[in-house]
Amino acid sequence: MTSPVVDDQPFARRSRRRVLLEIVFVYGFIVVMEWMPLRWHRELWITATVGVALVVRASFEGWQAIGFRKANFRESLWVAGVALAMTAAAFTVSGRLHVLHVPNGFLPYIAIYIPYTIGAILQQFLLQCVILLRLLRLIQRPVMAALVASVLFAMAHLPNPVLTPITLVLGFASCLVFLYYRNIYPLMIAHVILGVAVSMSVPRVVDHNMRVGLGYLQYNPHRQAHPPDRLLEP
Repeated sequence: MTSPVVDDQPFARRSRRRVLLEIVFVYGFIVVMEWMPLRWHRELWITATVGVALVVRASFEGWQAIGFRKANFRESLWVAGVALAMTAAAFTVSGRLHVLHVPNGFLPYIAIYIPYTIGAILQQFLLQCVILLRLLRLIQRPVMAALVASVLFAMAHLPNPVLTPITLVLGFASCLVFLYYRNIYPLMIAHVILGVAVSMSVPRVVDHNMRVGLGYLQYNPHRQAHPPDRLLEP
């Protein structure tokens, strides 16, 4: 196995105040957006995307430094295998409980989950490449930085009773894996797999179609909304 990456520390040359402000800006914008009316989300997503892009660009340390690397890809690909095993277990249980719901055909599946896949990849990028790496500049203990990142990640999924605990546990686990391997690709793959598993195996009346924030509270079960309504979910 390739040795864990422990020597490169992105943002080490940045001031702690600047790093903290970047975290507050990115995370604060996400939370505010989650609690805004759904009709404003398109404009907010555009603004948030531009804002995050500017923050990343201003502090860019190189793609490899933030986890987009070839090193340790095969060594950490087991994470995707674990996600597939967990998906199989979830589908088995939900199938026996007669709550498994899947798109009717290949094309509907593509239409539903391509947008979700993009959202899942973005979430993993925000969690590890933006939040966690900056927390490592502020918190001396990497495990504690991973815990704080996962707590913030879970809080962004409130008040959803399904997604909040899932993102807390799996967010923490993914942060630990990232700290060891420093490769984001397998974690993105696993996120997509597990997110699709949750969306198909949990009844929509329970997780409100994977909504969070104000969208969760305003969910109308009588409105037809098969795909995950939000890009920001597990």
